[in-house]
Parts: sequence; C-alpha cells; structure tokens
Amino acid sequence: MKRLLFSLVVLMAVTGCPAATGVEPANPKANDQARAILNYFYTLASRSDKRVLSGQFTDFGRGAGLRLMSEIHERTGHWPAILGADYADFGKGSLTYETPNRTALEYWHQGGLVTISAHLYNPANPQGGGLRDKGVDLARLLAPGTETHTRWMQELDLLAAGLQELKAAGVVVLWRPFHEMNGGWFWWGAKDPDTFIRVWRQMFDYFTQTKALDNLLWVYSPNHGAQTAAYYAGDRYVDLVGLDAYTDFIDPQHIKGYDEVVALGKPFGFTEFGPHGSSNPPGDYDYRRFIEGITANFPKATFFMSWNSKWSLAQNHDTKELLDHPWIVNREDLPQGLVRAGK
Repeated sequence: MKRLLFSLVVLMAVTGCPAATGVEPANPKANDQARAILNYFYTLASRSDKRVLSGQFTDFGRGAGLRLMSEIHERTGHWPAILGADYADFGKGSLTYETPNRTALEYWHQGGLVTISAHLYNPANPQGGGLRDKGVDLARLLAPGTETHTRWMQELDLLAAGLQELKAAGVVVLWRPFHEMNGGWFWWGAKDPDTFIRVWRQMFDYFTQTKALDNLLWVYSPNHGAQTAAYYAGDRYVDLVGLDAYTDFIDPQHIKGYDEVVALGKPFGFTEFGPHGSSNPPGDYDYRRFIEGITANFPKATFFMSWNSKWSLAQNHDTKELLDHPWIVNREDLPQGLVRAGK
C-alpha cells in the first residue's frame, strides 16, 4: 500500500489528475521510486510543454564526472535532467563502476536522473576486451559448463555489483544494456534476434530475481535504421525504448525506425544523439535544429541524451536555446519529490 501511495502522490503532482493510475514496470518487484519515475515518463508525451527530458553523457569509466554538466550550466543556466555514464574500462579490457557510480550518486543527490550503460567486454575472448570482435556465438553465453558462460556470469556479477551499490544508495538507474544491438559493430550486435532476446532475458532474470536489483528501469536502445524492433525482448523485460542517432538532420529520411519503436508502446527517447555522424564531429552544430526536428517529426520523444566530446551540449552552438525551449525539462524542472536523496 505504501508503494502504491507514493507512486500515485508523485503522479498526481505531475499530472494534476487525482484519478491517475500507476503503470506496472517490467520488474514487478521494482521499488517505489522506480515506479514513480516510470509513471512520470508515461505522462510526458501528452503534455503541451515540459515534455522532453534533457540529458548528457559524461564519459566512460574513470573519465566520468560532473565537469561537463557544469560547463553546460555555465553556458546555458540549466542542468540537464539526466546524467549518463558507462561502466567500460577500455584500458583493462574490463568494467569499472567506482567513478561512474560516484558521479551518478552526486548528480542524483543534486536532483537529477541517472542512466548507466556498459560497453561490455566479450566473454568469449579469454584476453578480455574484444568490444568489436566478430563471429561471437551468443548462445555460448547461455551454455553452462563452457568457459564463455563462466566469464559471462562473472561479467554479470561485476555489473550487478555496481548497480547494487547504487541501489544501496537509493539511486534509480535507467539501465541501458546491449545498446545498438541491431548494428554489426559490437560483439553482441546484428545477431539472430531470438538468441539475442534469450540473452537479454537471462540478464533481466538474473538481475531482478537473483540479484534483487529493484532499482532498475530497463531501456531498449537500437541504432536508428533497420530492424529497430526485431530485438525487443517483450513488454515484461523493457520499460523505456529509444533510438541512438548520429546525424545533423532530425527527420524520417535520416532517422529511420521511429514508427516501429514507438509502436512498442513504451515511453520513447533518443537514447544517444550526436550531431554530424558517429566519428569526428566538428562541434559546430546548431542545437536548435534538434528540438525543431523533434517537435516536427518525432513528437513522441520524451527524453534525449547527447553524447560527450564534440557531440555534447557544451561543445556546440545554441544549446541555451535548446534548453530554454518550452518542451524541454531540465533538472530544475523535475517534479518535487521525484528524485529523493535516499541513503
């Protein structure tokens, strides 16, 4: 009863509707605050303003920090609503969560939301690393008795340790595993969809049931293009959906697969956005074009996360105009009580 009351109180504060009904998360044991945040996402697309949460990826592993968020605030007077970090430790071919978690926890305590991804090392590679290895058989991850399965379970345990640390601190995580799975550039990408879905569901079950990670909202984020819905694990395994897109042009000719992902019925966002393309951006993008494209062509969008470096909100033009836009929700605009400091 306490869980239901908390979710409804937050939802009523956001919508002004005393009869609002909570949405059931993918994990039926999700904690009160995860439920309230998910409910909030569901209210956004029907609003006339304050309906798209701003976000910024900070960096991988030990590079994560608040410097980029502070630069954005200095330039625009706004803090992005969502901070992104990644557990990758490229130097060691492994994962690390200490610095990403410290960064996430600090931003959460300041009133912001948090999304975590992981550029996973390849468990079929005994040397570690192998982010872009080819020819990986995903079924081997699920085959007990194999070395690949053993290393995969060790990798899951390492991920879970980081996420459990955030749970203990009261942080809800928008958890975005296996991003861009429909593309062929990561070891888990462009595989047989049915096998991929089995791997997603195995991670989900292990994290939610064995590890009791009730602080996660699960985010499905293919790359824009073909087969954007083919790898979807099902409504019982996903809370939010989105597209990764690296382009200057925010229209259906340049960003494909929107209709298929929106049809899945979950709150939609641009889970990664980068102007220019996926490499060597010049850092001269007019970010007004981004929000103009969303309002004209992608009206179901409820959040976005700009990538770092020269794709970022700190390195391009007219980011103040973007974050000033009536549709944009910045950290200071989040409903009171939605993010609680916790422990």
